[in-house]
Amino acid sequence: MRARRGADPLSGVSPTVSLVSISTAPHPPVDSANELGGRSRAPDPGNQDGNPAPTPGPRRPLALSPSRASDFKTCPLLYRYRAIDRLPEAPSSPAARGTLVHSALERMFGRPPAERTPELTAAEVAPLWEQMTSEFPELAELIPADDLPAWLRSAEALVRTYFALEDPRRFSPEACELAVEIEVGDGVLLRGFIDRLDVAAGGALRVVDYKTGRSPDPDFEAKALYQLKFYALMIYRLRGVVPAQLKLIYLADALTLVYTPTEDELRTFERGVVALWRAISGAVQTGQFPPRPSRMCDWCSYQALCPQFGGTPPAYPGPPVPGAKPVDEAEPTAMLGRDSGVPLPQR
Repeated sequence: MRARRGADPLSGVSPTVSLVSISTAPHPPVDSANELGGRSRAPDPGNQDGNPAPTPGPRRPLALSPSRASDFKTCPLLYRYRAIDRLPEAPSSPAARGTLVHSALERMFGRPPAERTPELTAAEVAPLWEQMTSEFPELAELIPADDLPAWLRSAEALVRTYFALEDPRRFSPEACELAVEIEVGDGVLLRGFIDRLDVAAGGALRVVDYKTGRSPDPDFEAKALYQLKFYALMIYRLRGVVPAQLKLIYLADALTLVYTPTEDELRTFERGVVALWRAISGAVQTGQFPPRPSRMCDWCSYQALCPQFGGTPPAYPGPPVPGAKPVDEAEPTAMLGRDSGVPLPQR
């Protein structure tokens, strides 16, 4: 169901119990969720042949996240470069803005309800950007100095748009940027980071995700909801409760997309996730990750390494060497920029 500035059917949720400053999420440019609206630079070659060196050392076991699932379905070679080779991708200014807005909204919910106002939240945008560029000076190069005031105003405008869609003084989420890792099906490890989890007084759950881009056309709504159905499955298996509502908040055009899943639907979705993981596991063992050309290639960072564009993939490094780490230690430069390489400001 598509809703425009509608009343909140899950008002009055429980007090905040946790705030986890880690996040990741899917990457499709079709819904501009990550605002990857332009082509990123190709990865920096690791040798004179243009083949980046594989990342050495132990790693957590491979797991399936919404972003990696989307990658494999879009193009198996893209999945390999991100999940197996872990080749770097340059951040973009729109992705950095997404990180900035997410961080401002997360910190807003860390304040008392009376202080969750548009003015206070927008006022945090510039200081947060200063913190981000202080911790990661390379981010400052994304925005020319002359463009910075207007760029910051655009981020503040997205923050203010949020208040036209929800009144955060009326509720406190149970969690923001919630890290979840759980096995489903035949031992398939799922991993994800949920922007927000709300719990109503009666126990109803709502999974919320912020998008700093524009909402998709109706034909692409199912793809936009894939991520939230993935999270809904994780919550269902973790708590034994089907979320009452999945909510996508599109800040660029002040729209929300609301969906109510069913238990049967999540069970069917789980079977699809298990089948997808079997296909991925087979590719990981054989090293066969064929490219799959599509219009998504226009946004791919790895064209220089893609056979479809005359490139040569680096030697397959093989399956990752197991070396488990707790979720809260994973990816110490945690990403909120939708796998964009934009680090989350530290508290």
